[in-house]
Amino acid sequence: MEFVDRKKELERLQKSLSREKPQFIVVYGRRRIGKSTLIKKVMNFERGDIYFLADKTSEPSQRQLFSSIIDISVEGFSMASYPTWESLLVSLNRSIDHRITVCLDEFPYLVKSCPALPSIIQKLLDEKKLKYDLIICGSSQQMMQGFVLDSKEPLYGRADEIMKMKPISPAFLRQALHCDADQAVREYAVWGGVPRYWELRENYDNYYEAIENLLLTSEGTLYDEPTKLLYDEMRDTVQASSILSFIGNGANKLSEIASRAEKQATDITPLLSRLRELGFVNKEIPFGESEKKSKKGLYHISDSLLRFHYHYVLPYRSLIELGNSQAVLNVFAKTENDYVGQAWEELCRRYVSTYGIDDIMFQMASRWWGSYYNEEKQQYVPVELDVVAESFDGKHLFLGECKWQEQIDAKEELARLQTIAKGLPFAEGHEVHYGLFLRKTPKHPESAKIFYPNNVLALL
Repeated sequence: MEFVDRKKELERLQKSLSREKPQFIVVYGRRRIGKSTLIKKVMNFERGDIYFLADKTSEPSQRQLFSSIIDISVEGFSMASYPTWESLLVSLNRSIDHRITVCLDEFPYLVKSCPALPSIIQKLLDEKKLKYDLIICGSSQQMMQGFVLDSKEPLYGRADEIMKMKPISPAFLRQALHCDADQAVREYAVWGGVPRYWELRENYDNYYEAIENLLLTSEGTLYDEPTKLLYDEMRDTVQASSILSFIGNGANKLSEIASRAEKQATDITPLLSRLRELGFVNKEIPFGESEKKSKKGLYHISDSLLRFHYHYVLPYRSLIELGNSQAVLNVFAKTENDYVGQAWEELCRRYVSTYGIDDIMFQMASRWWGSYYNEEKQQYVPVELDVVAESFDGKHLFLGECKWQEQIDAKEELARLQTIAKGLPFAEGHEVHYGLFLRKTPKHPESAKIFYPNNVLALL
């Protein structure tokens, strides 16, 4: 798969490495997000740059492996013995006659075998005698954040750049997988914005074939991926996995999650907060309400692959282990539109918040659920709105409806939104704008402002 996106990250790294003095750079993010690929893009191995991928072996073994890698750039370097990391890093510094870049990838593994390593690096940085740029990189977000963001840690305040790698925009899925916008939304609902998942998906000609072989077979490369992700970040992976399972199967309120876990809500709140920090879970609040005060908060799995796993893999693990992945694939195929529809809604809300509507910029879009006053029925009627956003100046309100299924009547959907708007408690005093986010051309398309996958992904 070709290298896509990451333009800003590349420019940031290149700018840092072009500064007059050697830099200390920290790059971190979840596994398979593309950290190593990005770093290798800015390294010049012909110049003698050194890239070392750590593993879980002992400290002496790691030092020996690293010195062997240095041998490629500094001939004969590994012939000497280096009893400590300090002696190794100092010797490297003395052995080079020009500035190079050194990357220690999977840095947490090195620290696990040598807890003193951050202090050693702190000493070298503070002496300001290093002739090489040093990049440390790791998949454990919790550990990497601790190394450089915790004021009690040796490396706190030493980094010249700290980069947290985020998922790639779904717009680049079309480029990566050579598909149209409709298919890109479907792919994003399963693989999310993780480039390694896209790369694995590219090995298969068919969307369903990829899902079955990568996710729905016990030998699949991504079958146990959620377990590995949690293991990177959590001490109590069993409890975290249980909570994700409850959320993935419809327990979205805090009270419901706590009830299924047979715990008090206060007992699981810290774990939920941690899952949110990692980007695995999000808490949804109805439009216009405060997160601190609202009692209507709903928890959802925000990561696409985790959402798929806890919705389709874990509940049917017994069938998968028996080799009946086809039965599970059939379940997915029958419910796919509803599943993809959730991802489509998220993309549409992101679109409104990023690019606005009718040349008006809106604040963060969200869902809203509650009751509006229906004049015709002379009563309050419960309703859910997929996209609601207020303009920055407070004068405009946008209401949108997202539909992934086909056979939609745009005229009817617009009329429904207009009826709802008349009875919304927060619509008064606003100029209301309407929009429909649809997969296919509906009946009466001239009746409403319509956004299709091609429109949404073109800008995202």
